[in-house]
Amino acid sequence: MGANKLLARIDDRAMIRMTVEAMLASAARPVIVVTGHERERVEAALTGLDVHFVHNPAYASGLASSLKAGLADMPGDADGVVVGLGDMPLVAGRHINRLIAAFSPAEKRSIIVPVHAGERGNPVLWSRAYFAEMLALDGDRGAKGLMEAHEDHIAEVQVRSDVVLADFDTPEALARLKTSPQ
Repeated sequence: MGANKLLARIDDRAMIRMTVEAMLASAARPVIVVTGHERERVEAALTGLDVHFVHNPAYASGLASSLKAGLADMPGDADGVVVGLGDMPLVAGRHINRLIAAFSPAEKRSIIVPVHAGERGNPVLWSRAYFAEMLALDGDRGAKGLMEAHEDHIAEVQVRSDVVLADFDTPEALARLKTSPQ
């Protein structure tokens, strides 16, 4: 994109701040922010928020390294983790809370995925039972491949809007976000 999209201004806030504020509006705790490129600027954009920062010096190697950095910082008593993406500022705390409400490993609902119009999106809630497999990942694919291996433990949560699918990877998509009603 030529610039750090996480720092793009939307409604007078950085995209990453909108995303993190949504996580903080949910029941998910603690909120861990994994930084990479322009670490200091990203942390400055989140000044005053109740988050814990973990820096991933290997961020250029792909999503898996950031996922692993965040998981390594999870409290030992955490039942699971909501893995959110910094470029999804339209996801709200209520969407995350719906994932948490559906979570029940005892009932084989240990991976909770939001779905809109038949398409799986983000964020995804993962049970601690998958942490070891997630820590073994590498490259730029994240944990999506693990879902295929554990399909029988996935619960899908239907979401009425496409916010769980909407990330902003191009200047054109970002421009549409800045001009569309939220």
